[in-house]
Amino acid sequence: MIPNYVVLEVVLKEKFIGKGSKNLSELEGVINAQCAKGFRLHTITTANGGSKGFGGGDRLQATLVFESV
Repeated sequence: MIPNYVVLEVVLKEKFIGKGSKNLSELEGVINAQCAKGFRLHTITTANGGSKGFGGGDRLQATLVFESV
């Protein structure tokens, strides 16, 4: 039986210099993989995951909820 909803979490790593995320392609891959399985993105939320120290940049936790179509 296919579940009605799937919840996944992706950690986005901020660049140390400049703006933006270093791994948006990972987020895109997670979304495309679920779409290929017959799910659509229902909700996405982010929360500050803190910093991993000098040179590591900040972390954002993206929680994605997919629903079956």
